[in-house]
Amino acid sequence: MEKAVLVGLETQHEQWNIEETMQELALLTETAGAEPVAEIMQKRSKPDSAFYVGKGKAEEIRLLVAETGADLVIFDDELSPSQKRNLEKVIEARVVDRTALILDIFAQRAKTHEGVLQVELAQLNYLLPRLTGFGIQLSRLGGGIGTRGPGETKLEVDRRRIRKRIGDLKGEIEEIKKHRSLHRKARQAVSLPVVTIVGYTNAGKSTLLNALTAADVFVEDKLFATLDPTTRQVELPDGSRFLLTDTVGFIQKLPHHLVAAFRSTLEEVLEAELLLHVVDASHPQAEAQMSAVNELLQKIGAEKLPVFVVFNKMDLPEAHAALPALCRDWPDHLAISARNGIGLTELLTRIDEVIRGEHQRLDLKLPFGTEKILAIIRSHGKLEAEEYTSEGIQIRAILPKPWAAKILHSLDEGAANLAGDD
Repeated sequence: MEKAVLVGLETQHEQWNIEETMQELALLTETAGAEPVAEIMQKRSKPDSAFYVGKGKAEEIRLLVAETGADLVIFDDELSPSQKRNLEKVIEARVVDRTALILDIFAQRAKTHEGVLQVELAQLNYLLPRLTGFGIQLSRLGGGIGTRGPGETKLEVDRRRIRKRIGDLKGEIEEIKKHRSLHRKARQAVSLPVVTIVGYTNAGKSTLLNALTAADVFVEDKLFATLDPTTRQVELPDGSRFLLTDTVGFIQKLPHHLVAAFRSTLEEVLEAELLLHVVDASHPQAEAQMSAVNELLQKIGAEKLPVFVVFNKMDLPEAHAALPALCRDWPDHLAISARNGIGLTELLTRIDEVIRGEHQRLDLKLPFGTEKILAIIRSHGKLEAEEYTSEGIQIRAILPKPWAAKILHSLDEGAANLAGDD
């Protein structure tokens, strides 16, 4: 196992608590498969342009690396290519920044074809401006943290071929995006409401999906345990159903390369009629984690979707202690334990209430000749009953409110008998 020295920098504009970010960096390091053996922090008004922490602190890090026998130094922020080169010359050890560390974890965890392509695209975009100093053959790439993934098979190429590979990857991902669009249309034809789980990594999203659907999604008490979105049907108490989708966990300082590469996947969130924002209420930085999630939702244009906050891990005493303070800012919430099943019945009830609030039930007698309206109902709603009589077509359906309003508006009062609607 590789040994790592962790380095953090606290600036005057830092929105995160430096101790908490260093704890998270340690968890990321362990998730990637290395052992944190020491950490060092510094306060500066802003990062040093040449050495990030300054040359004097870089010399101090070099001595700490020699003392601990560390294999690499991990910085809790993204370094510029020149900063990374300068630091490696002084420290005389491999330097990895937070972005490379997270990309490395994603390279280990990606399982689906699309996930592998997205991670490779992010890694190549990160690596391309950093080729200077390595030499064109990139002989230093191998199997350590920050060098996994395409480093072992595809990066022994020159800039032109890397750019070509980036173009090819974008094309492949675009084709997958089109394929996913067809799946989305198929789901829309089934007309089941879509509820999407979002939240900070390790908040318990996959555990919640498993608890509600018996999906058997891989769960581990590590950051980014699952990357690939999973969708399953959930049955409500009245027998109606909805689709529940789990998404990749968010994190502070999520590399923009990953956001760009995973944008097509993240934009699946936009198809939801309700977002379940799952929060680890036991975490001391729960509010800051919620802010990080909300910022990313805003980046992908999902900030206007209905959101219901779910405070998870209520089986832990830390969560109970923090809940009163969290509730002050989020009065409309539900406290649950996905692991122990606490509050899940009430959660389904709340989801049902929101879904019904966004939908409308129609009992209509359509006159013959209005088959186009029937086609709209089949395309955008759920046709629960359909009976042909001598006077017309008696239907019972559930539709999103905007479509229900359009249909009711289009029906002439003399041409259809509105038996009632909820």
